[in-house]
Amino acid sequence: MAVVIAILVFCVIIVIHELGHFIAAKLCGIYVNEFALGMGPVLLRKKGKETEYTLRAVPIGGFCSFEGENGGADEEEKQKNPRAFNARPVWQRMIVILAGPFMNLVLGFIVSLVMVCCMEYIPSATIHSFEENSLSSNYLQAGDEIISIDKMTVFTDRDISYKLLNSDRVNENGNLVYDFKVKRNGEIITIPNVEFQTEQKEDGSHSINFDFIILAKDKTFGGVISQSWRESCSTARIIVMTLFDMIRGKYGLNDLSGPIGVGTVITEAVKHYSLTDILYIIALITINVGVFNLIPIPALDGARFIFLLVELIRRKPVKPEVEGTIHAVGMALMLVLMVVVTFSDIRRLFTGGFA
Repeated sequence: MAVVIAILVFCVIIVIHELGHFIAAKLCGIYVNEFALGMGPVLLRKKGKETEYTLRAVPIGGFCSFEGENGGADEEEKQKNPRAFNARPVWQRMIVILAGPFMNLVLGFIVSLVMVCCMEYIPSATIHSFEENSLSSNYLQAGDEIISIDKMTVFTDRDISYKLLNSDRVNENGNLVYDFKVKRNGEIITIPNVEFQTEQKEDGSHSINFDFIILAKDKTFGGVISQSWRESCSTARIIVMTLFDMIRGKYGLNDLSGPIGVGTVITEAVKHYSLTDILYIIALITINVGVFNLIPIPALDGARFIFLLVELIRRKPVKPEVEGTIHAVGMALMLVLMVVVTFSDIRRLFTGGFA
């Protein structure tokens, strides 16, 4: 049952993404040749009024195939086939390209909304109380609303946990220190070098003692909407920060997960975690898909948008053969990366690396 749910989650996220492209293309009058779920050989096909709908053998990804999407078109070609992708105005093509990631982000908000609705209370960023012998209570007070930690704006309680767990600034006492900005009695104040007791691990890293408790608020309609939006923004930002950490070399290939790894995480979550935890993981995955596709990597939506932006500025498209080569190289590199990550997922699957 858990495996079935994991597969369904993947399918929904893929379909929503491609549905964004599909709906936007139809609204812009673009002819869609094929709407495909999966990659590789065709297993099932159904011909609609205009579009062919296919289910393919490899359950990774999917695509919308537009008429005339590969390369530019001169005026004569545009007149012959005005519904071709390359015959439509640049702004319409931009909308079509961005619609896929946008739908993933919308789905992320909807899942976050369901998650918040399932919560008994809404967690805030306000301190309720402190544990006994708390170090941070020497600096912070009950009732403080945390605005930022080390200049990172706090949207939700997850941001507090993320920031406190991702720091290596240790003082002479061996404690982790942070600069807090809080709202206290209606006034915004900055509190530098707030200490948290830590223990050093064998690998040299530090584990932090969370010594304060966050205030839980009763649910209201406005509070649920606001918290759902904050959860979505927080998740998207954490994904972006993680991507930058990867570029800086903080994470390596062994830290990446492909469909097998993500599916395993979902399966384990269904077996062992609460409904809100499962919904958070689903929101994290779909927002991750949306954000990742906006990165200007060749073959992704972000790179296609950049080419359209260049066309808008230059008043003429990049040569089709140049753009096609760049996307082909990007796709090849992504496939190689996918193979490497998949083998890593399989190895961890058999060695218990996902536990």
